Amino acid sequence: MTSSFSASYLMKHFIAIAVLLCFFVAVFAPVIASAEDVRHQPLKDLNGYFPFHPPESLEQWEQRKEQVRRRVLVATGLWPMPTKTPLNPVVHGKIQRDGYTVEKVYFESAPGFFVTGNLYRPTHIQGKVPGVMLAHGHRKDARLDMTPESTLRSQIADGAERFERAGRSTYQSQCRQLALMGCVVWQWDMLGDSDSIQLSRELVHKFAKQRPEMNKTKDWGLFSPQAEAHCQNVMGLQTLNAVRGLDFLLSLPEVDPQRVAVTGASGGGTQAMVLAAIDDRIKLSFPVVMVSTAMQGGCTCENASLLRVNTGNVEFAALAAPRPQGMNTANDWTKEMATKGFPELQQLYAAYGKQHDVFLKRGEHFPHNYNAVTRSAFYTFLNKHFKLGSQAPVIEHDFDPLPPEQLTVWDDQHPAPKAADPEFERNLLAWLNEDAERQLRDAAATPEGLRDVILPAVEVTIGRTYANAGDVTWELKDEHDHGDYVKRTGTLLNKTYGEEVNVVWLCPKQPSGRLVLWLDDHGKAAVCSDDGSVNPEVQKLVQAGAAVVGADLFLQRGEAVKQARVVGNPREFAGYTFGYNHALFAQRTHDVLSIVRFLRHADGVPCENPVKTIAVTGWHGSGPIVAAAGALAGDAIDRTAIDTQGVRFGHLLDYRDPMFLPGGAKYLDLPGLIALHAPHPLWLAGEGSQPALISAAYHDASQVDGLVTFAGEAAKQQAAASEWLLK
Repeated sequence: MTSSFSASYLMKHFIAIAVLLCFFVAVFAPVIASAEDVRHQPLKDLNGYFPFHPPESLEQWEQRKEQVRRRVLVATGLWPMPTKTPLNPVVHGKIQRDGYTVEKVYFESAPGFFVTGNLYRPTHIQGKVPGVMLAHGHRKDARLDMTPESTLRSQIADGAERFERAGRSTYQSQCRQLALMGCVVWQWDMLGDSDSIQLSRELVHKFAKQRPEMNKTKDWGLFSPQAEAHCQNVMGLQTLNAVRGLDFLLSLPEVDPQRVAVTGASGGGTQAMVLAAIDDRIKLSFPVVMVSTAMQGGCTCENASLLRVNTGNVEFAALAAPRPQGMNTANDWTKEMATKGFPELQQLYAAYGKQHDVFLKRGEHFPHNYNAVTRSAFYTFLNKHFKLGSQAPVIEHDFDPLPPEQLTVWDDQHPAPKAADPEFERNLLAWLNEDAERQLRDAAATPEGLRDVILPAVEVTIGRTYANAGDVTWELKDEHDHGDYVKRTGTLLNKTYGEEVNVVWLCPKQPSGRLVLWLDDHGKAAVCSDDGSVNPEVQKLVQAGAAVVGADLFLQRGEAVKQARVVGNPREFAGYTFGYNHALFAQRTHDVLSIVRFLRHADGVPCENPVKTIAVTGWHGSGPIVAAAGALAGDAIDRTAIDTQGVRFGHLLDYRDPMFLPGGAKYLDLPGLIALHAPHPLWLAGEGSQPALISAAYHDASQVDGLVTFAGEAAKQQAAASEWLLK
């Protein structure tokens, strides 16, 4: 009796538990499924892990190298390079020292934008001599600062420094030693530091809160959504100064262009690494305490939207290969470099047959530094590769450094510009924007310019191309016969990137070979709702034999996303999020590319008929997304129909807006994306009857008839587009 009762009791509870499990699965299965998409994971930030994976061949590396270099240039606002206006250098106040001279210099990297620093030269120069660019870090008033005596004595006791006099100014020590070795040295200021006063240190290095007065669609300032949409950032301005500084150094007749080096520590290490990455005129680099698979640089001047998406500092350093390059470790984020990052750099250099031209100075027993030990390693490395003839290892000697007042650039005869001037900031960004727009409009005037200048930049802003859209497979979830068509629902799985897209297929039983991807802010519900009703215009397409696909792009199902996610950093700087992660707009564009890639490359699509033509439509907020996907997909999409609603990336006033796209406004905004569709047939609403840039692109491609613009009532758009799609 007891045994029978127990069995009955257990069975009842088992059934109850099973019912609850079924209910749980039915209710939460969609959530569980969507959570498998890697894009639901926490966002990456500057403290993530950034390994470098050398390609299997140099041919693969050269392709990857071009992609990463272009990413750096786009992210820093240097694609295209701002017009190189006259430097107008002023060199004054020469100071004669024992074996070398020191001069004060300022020049204009852009009109009215001054770069300041000191120029060190050997006293007796014969023939061509090496040039060295020295970037300083984030220490306040770095070029002009003197180390406090108590700090210096501790450094001497620890073996980091050697001299009580020379150690007071490590920058002067380094410049002096290099000049005595026969080098011309340009040591310049980072923005907001020492004599660089036009932008404040608080803005450049400590920005924390958005400034409403600078957040405008015209006359905007740094860190605003408009600046980010135009790839204007502090890191870009500093990198421009570095490029123009290299121009200045090479303008000196005594400098040998085949022996030019760059070095710097911390923030200066970032500048050294990036300059060597983008400018082949640098023949040797030595970035200090910055090359790492760990923390990538915490300052606002070391980050930029788009910069480190799917890449990082070790790969930036790799861009300098096979040119000689040294680096170091310290008891900071670089401490694991000997086992994480440097072996991969050695592997890359070995592929070039230059395995001995990359060097790591171990120093994990020292804190973050560019101390006498590390400086000696740089001198010795430079001495070897530039054949300077100094005795190795090269070490410094003691001397009396110059006081700050003798190094400063500004004086009564050379008055300083206005400090921290908001009007200067606005005017500088306005000049950069006007200069870039002029260059880009000239490029867009030809099919070649669209292909070679605009398209490569769009590939960076979206972060994916059609060619690398991924390996996509199909998983059927449900199927229903509706008489003249079959409805199938399921998920497309992008196995390359770990992404998912839920889709619905309406497959006519008398197929014409046409397929229409119908995209809308409401996701696949815009094709057919949960109650089974079908969009009337979609119904017309299906009745005409066209298969129709609807999709929930990333985070599109359910309640609309009001704000895109950002990282936990409390400072309101878009680069801390979008320097490491794709924008939501880009992620949704990836989904469109995944769907098209599947349609073109799958062995068989769910409608079980060969797809002859693919058309993509985009309605409401999905119109700009389809515009971006079509710009990248090229011949993979036969026809496109979109309503842009006149959206402009440059009009967004919040970098957390779901439509925000870093760099989206720079490359002629949405019309620039749409112009890339030429010569493929395009039905376009939301841009007026004669959108000049787009019309010109179709004219230049000899496909004037390929562009159909619609300026009628919004309620009639989809009907007109459906009619066009069926022609």
